[in-house]
Amino acid sequence: MKGNESRESRLGKREKRKKTNIILNSLIALVILLIIVVSGRIFLGGNNDDELRAEEQTASENAVREKDNKSDSQPDDQEKENEEEAEKDKEEAEKEKEAEEKEKEAKEQEAEEETEENEEVVTEGGSSPDVEKTIENPSWKPVGTSQSGEHTAVYDQNAVDWKEMLQAISYATGVDQNNMTVWFLGNNGPNKSVGTISTKDQSEKYRVYIDWVDGQGWKPVKVEVLNKINY
Repeated sequence: MKGNESRESRLGKREKRKKTNIILNSLIALVILLIIVVSGRIFLGGNNDDELRAEEQTASENAVREKDNKSDSQPDDQEKENEEEAEKDKEEAEKEKEAEEKEKEAKEQEAEEETEENEEVVTEGGSSPDVEKTIENPSWKPVGTSQSGEHTAVYDQNAVDWKEMLQAISYATGVDQNNMTVWFLGNNGPNKSVGTISTKDQSEKYRVYIDWVDGQGWKPVKVEVLNKINY
């Protein structure tokens, strides 16, 4: 009886030890598995953090680089814009100057042509042997009139028409009426007259042709400088 009990006791201890070893081995395997999992997470998580940090750094560097490029390009663009604006202003100023010069030249040419047209034309001789030279001046204007209505020349020393004719003759010759001797004043055609006058000392002698301009009076058209009175 005692022998059987001792054997059963040894068998129980062996079974108990076997179960304990299984449990310990299982725990050891579980710990090893946990270590592997945690290590893997730490390793993989570290790589992801490094990649994330690298991406963030790259993005930051790109942003800084882009900002620097914009900062560098903005002054260049502004400078280019300023240069274009200055060039445009210069071209406009040159065009304005050129236009002003052309306008000035046109005015000068017009004034020159007008001067030439209005210049007094003097030719030697005239309509008869007693004429030394003939003067025609396009700038002569009608002397004005106080008359109205239809005009008919009146050769009467007391008539307004006579006085206005002498005014035109004085205007053309420069001889004042107070220093004028009228040798002849008469008709030279419809609304045309001719007069022969001299200074009172006869140092200047003229034959003057005048035309009537409606509403404006008598206008000198030709002056002949005479070498003698011949009327």
